[in-house]
Amino acid sequence: MAHAIKQTISNEKAGETTEMEKDIKKALELLRDEIDDIDRQIVSLLAKRQTVIENVVKLKNAHNIPVYHPAREEYLISNRRNQSREIGLNPDFVEEIFRSVIRQSRIKQTRDFARKGIRPGATVLIVGGQGEMGRYFSKYFSDSGYEVRIMGRHDWGRIEQMCDGLDLAILSVPIDKTTDLAFKLGSYLPKDCILTDLTSIKAKPLKAMLEAHPGPVVGLHPLFGPTPSNMDKQIVVVTPGRDEKACQWLVDQFIGWGTIIVRATAEEHDEIMGIVQTLRHFATFAFGQFLARRRIDIRRTLEFSSPIYRLELGMVGRLFAQDESLYSEIIFASSERRELLKDYLKSLNSNLEMIENGDKMLFKKEFKKIAEWFGPFSEQAMRESSFMIEKLIERF
Repeated sequence: MAHAIKQTISNEKAGETTEMEKDIKKALELLRDEIDDIDRQIVSLLAKRQTVIENVVKLKNAHNIPVYHPAREEYLISNRRNQSREIGLNPDFVEEIFRSVIRQSRIKQTRDFARKGIRPGATVLIVGGQGEMGRYFSKYFSDSGYEVRIMGRHDWGRIEQMCDGLDLAILSVPIDKTTDLAFKLGSYLPKDCILTDLTSIKAKPLKAMLEAHPGPVVGLHPLFGPTPSNMDKQIVVVTPGRDEKACQWLVDQFIGWGTIIVRATAEEHDEIMGIVQTLRHFATFAFGQFLARRRIDIRRTLEFSSPIYRLELGMVGRLFAQDESLYSEIIFASSERRELLKDYLKSLNSNLEMIENGDKMLFKKEFKKIAEWFGPFSEQAMRESSFMIEKLIERF
């Protein structure tokens, strides 16, 4: 009898559990349907936003207004962050979403701008147009309605024909060939043709172009390779040469493609790029060289690595995945760059005594001195590097 009563109670409880599970499942389905409905509304609102963006594109296109408007973007992000705080959402999460939305909007605008030339129908000659950068810019100019002529090493026999009626001539050749080719090309160019180059040093090429060609001259340095699918927020340094007004349409074209223009004298450019490119690339090379000479097991180190080590090692590996000729040209481009690297190596060697003596106090003293010199940038560096590390963690 007692057993029968226990079995009855057990069955009743099982029945209650089953009914409860059904109720929970039904409630979950209703909530999920509500989430799906909200998600559909989000997508519809994004589509509505895109329609408005297309109207913005038409207006900017009509008046040659740049795609990238930093003040407007930061104003929008600040407003969304404030709104998220007011309603109890994580402002960092909301910012990340809107950064992505804004970037897609910029890319959309940039693609539409790429179809519009500032001077459609103008004729562009790219010397070295069969190289990677030459092909990259050839496509952009072609897509924007320009007539593009490609000149390789075997085309100098018809140089007069290729330069006839030119509006723009671009030297997209290795650094060590730019000066000679500027003189070789200059006398064939129409007087009102713009002559420019794409090299990572500016003083010597700019001087050569000014001497070789009496017309408009400007130096350009795209701070990116031929791999980006678009030029959104990519940086192009512009160094003035002669007749800036006549060169402005070329600068406007790069702005229209979404790039950020940084103006600098050739001397300032070369000094800064010595640090930004030469020193950075050589330091990365030296780190990779040391790892290779020690026969370090890279894969094993990654198993023990922090995200910051993976990020740093990723930059080292990235260097050695590319063309050695490109980096040798950048690093050994000038005697000034070689002198900079000699100073760097002397600076490293000056720490040898501290290492040999295990002088922790000297290390801390130097550390504090350098930290003071970096000042507020250290806080910015922490924020930016933390963001990159978090993204790296998400992926790996």
